[in-house]
Amino acid sequence: MLSGAAVLAVGWQVHAEPNRVQFPNLDELVHYTTVRRGNVTEHIMTTPAAIEAVKQGNPIPPGTHFVLVDHRDGELYRYFVMERGAGWGDDYEEGRRTGDWQFQWFWPDRSISVDENTARCQSCHSSQASSDYLFTGYRIPRFDGTPVE
Repeated sequence: MLSGAAVLAVGWQVHAEPNRVQFPNLDELVHYTTVRRGNVTEHIMTTPAAIEAVKQGNPIPPGTHFVLVDHRDGELYRYFVMERGAGWGDDYEEGRRTGDWQFQWFWPDRSISVDENTARCQSCHSSQASSDYLFTGYRIPRFDGTPVE
């Protein structure tokens, strides 16, 4: 009985999986919003093309990155990157897809955080299907060059 419980416990331990997300060149992204929660400050960035697409009511193009720069107590803690690629949703069974978005966590040195569960990212972002899986996309139309808070 104990060995069965151990197998179940290991089965639930999920780590980052290889996927197509690449760490972007942050200098090419625009910081469009900031979210603050207690000691956590999140600067969210994306491409100028994504900002323009959202403002025009057009689809966000493949090749787009959104990056959440996660600061804890004023120090860089990690990066959360979501990237869209044409057909990338096909990499997952239908119940797990978030359009053609894939997700990955990175440490400050930009190495993949293998302790993160990207299926959890997909599960959470699936609640935002009506807004192209974005939690802060509604802020983009108000962005005028100064990050929206």
